[in-house]
Amino acid sequence: MRISTRLSYNLHVWVLCFGWLASTLRGSEASGHQRKNYNNYKVLRLYPDKEQQVELLNNLAETYDPEIDFWIRPRGINRSVDVMVSANRYVMMHEILTNKSIQGVILIENVTRAIEAEQGSDRNNKLSRRSRPTFFYSYHLLKEIHEYMKYLASEYPKLASTFSIGKSFEGRDLLVLKINTSKRSKKPIIWIDGGTHAREWITPSSALYIANRLLNDYEIDANVTKLLDGYEWYILPVMNPDGYEYSHTTDRLWRKTRSWTISLLGCRGVDPNRNWSFKWNHGGSSISPCSDIYAGVIPFSEPEIKAIANFIVARKNRVKLFLTLHSYSQMWLTPWGWAYKQPRGYTDQLEMANIAVQSLKSLYGTSFETGSISNLLYTASGGSVDWAFGRAGIKYSYTLELRDTGKYGFFLPANQIIPSGEELWTAVKALTLAIYKKL
Repeated sequence: MRISTRLSYNLHVWVLCFGWLASTLRGSEASGHQRKNYNNYKVLRLYPDKEQQVELLNNLAETYDPEIDFWIRPRGINRSVDVMVSANRYVMMHEILTNKSIQGVILIENVTRAIEAEQGSDRNNKLSRRSRPTFFYSYHLLKEIHEYMKYLASEYPKLASTFSIGKSFEGRDLLVLKINTSKRSKKPIIWIDGGTHAREWITPSSALYIANRLLNDYEIDANVTKLLDGYEWYILPVMNPDGYEYSHTTDRLWRKTRSWTISLLGCRGVDPNRNWSFKWNHGGSSISPCSDIYAGVIPFSEPEIKAIANFIVARKNRVKLFLTLHSYSQMWLTPWGWAYKQPRGYTDQLEMANIAVQSLKSLYGTSFETGSISNLLYTASGGSVDWAFGRAGIKYSYTLELRDTGKYGFFLPANQIIPSGEELWTAVKALTLAIYKKL
């Protein structure tokens, strides 16, 4: 069964031409890969306690301004909002907040300094980036991630292999690591992906950490042996490779894909987590191409999303767990994102989520909240987890918001890659063992 986009050839050509014209009028933003400067940008945490304050912040979030970026969007009274503002906009924002009596604190004083501190001293050490045992000491370019995946396949040829399930808009591979043993055929499947939103660098590292532990601990840890003998594992560390690469070369805070849009302002890309076909554009998404939550012209307009959906649908009867990794907030989220109501099966989903977060907490004391996307975070339609559960029928479908809760935000220091990976691995192992008992 294949998934069609229903987008006619003529409309597709029109979109591409329109995007090309807009980019030409604006100037080629990526030429020379000049890095976007975030010096003196601040990140504020706001605490709206009245409906009018929430409405005001929602209006700001919906208004395109490249110097204001809502990291955690408005989600109701007495629920915090995180927003990054330039030095120019800070004066305006401070005046608005004061006039509307919205309380807040500064989470990050200077975004550029936070970016510089993120990688740590190891980033400049070529050995640490290329030496296999120290791979998790720093964040990596897409090429290095793909090299590491192929290295794992070469080190464990009886357990691991890599293959591409499709190409991105700019022609990069959607490289998947398959981990499996030959103990059984047609086994139940575990799917894990990271790198949906380009700026969430901890997620590809965390996905790879799980792969590393699965392979290293096989035949050492009896539970891991059971998990590899009992499941096929498919891990896609970077499902938005164009955006991820762009976040390294040009704009550290880029979120979307890099496809052309119909924007006259030259805005590019679609939110990969608003582009899935189930309840597409039913709230918590935007029809504005300049918005960071732009849903696209139609579902599956993005080749990355269409390729992943086709891969999952071809195996949907065997996929027992669908995990998509995001950051930040420390949450283990269930469907729905498109509606506040709870779906059938929510009790079981929550039970398994609680098993995972209790195990996760046992390692370093890190607390994760559990609940549905719309009730715990905010409304977000057209997401992969809603599609996985609502369309592909995968009962245990979860969105994970990894470390932290805002001190570092998207700039989690590299020295937290391993601790974050270890606690996630502990949770995933407990969860997959619990699900295995129910099969």
